[in-house]
Amino acid sequence: MKRVLVAGGAGYVGSHTVKALAEAGCDVTVYDNLSAGHREAVERLAQAFPDRRIELVEGDILDTARVRQALEQSGAEAVMHFAALLSVAGSVRDPLGYYRNNVQGTLSVLEAMAAAGVPCFVFSSTCATFGEPVTPTIDETHPQRPINAYGESKLAVERALPHIERAHGIRWVALRYFNASGADPDGLIGEDHEPEEHIIPRAIRAAQGQGSLAIYGDDYPTDDGTCVRDYVHVSDLADAHLAALRRLESGGASGCFNLGSGRGMSVREVIDTVGRIVGRPVPHTVGPRRAGDPARLVASPGLAERELGWKPKLGTLEAIVETAWRWHERHPNGYGSRRNR
Repeated sequence: MKRVLVAGGAGYVGSHTVKALAEAGCDVTVYDNLSAGHREAVERLAQAFPDRRIELVEGDILDTARVRQALEQSGAEAVMHFAALLSVAGSVRDPLGYYRNNVQGTLSVLEAMAAAGVPCFVFSSTCATFGEPVTPTIDETHPQRPINAYGESKLAVERALPHIERAHGIRWVALRYFNASGADPDGLIGEDHEPEEHIIPRAIRAAQGQGSLAIYGDDYPTDDGTCVRDYVHVSDLADAHLAALRRLESGGASGCFNLGSGRGMSVREVIDTVGRIVGRPVPHTVGPRRAGDPARLVASPGLAERELGWKPKLGTLEAIVETAWRWHERHPNGYGSRRNR
């Protein structure tokens, strides 16, 4: 497939996937309302790949007619969908907004695809669909019992996809990734959220003297009392999206896949790793737990390796933190002014 529409392609994981698509020879239409994404990320990618068509269409996924127009004008053969609200804490505060954007918005994209005759859909899902784990690592057969509205909103889409496939012929892959981390190893694009909720950039900022890192709870049933997560490099996630697209292009069956390293690292281990790589300690404080946070989330990524041929290349926490540190060191203000959105 040479023409792909990427909803949310100006955001963090989306922009890294746009880069991977361009490297694979695809033309990309980025569809983004720029509420969290960055115009400059798309502009940098367009400049870096002058032989590829990388264009930005500003629009909201809830505007079905505009999504359909973007699909038809670009001649897209597939959609990759990243345009979602993604904060666990935010979903606890605003479940209506999360259901509106993540469920209704995704259904709007799928409705536009059905109308435009676009047959392939790669969906950005999450490990939050599983809720509290009942096994040390989580494979695709693990019960899905979300404990926050973010996970519930993504699971609602996963459950809808088989019905939409039967009715409209849209084949799909849902990729449930664990903690997306790091930055483009080439330094072209990186991570820039406002507010920033991901622990690695927050720890780097603290090490740079920008305040203190808050640890949300140190009384979890883990070895050091802090949450344990499976960190997966954003460029590896981008590669997984290409592998999913190739599966659909070759006629492979729809399905869900967990994406992670298979190794869990605690918040304190992240802090220690950031301090070691940055060369400065990470000031931090300990506060109460956040609502909706499981103690431990670690992937069992074997199915993705067997079925998609995917395996992380930047699989260590050190490699992830090193790329993140290079990005933040060179871009202390991220993409710059928020007017770049």
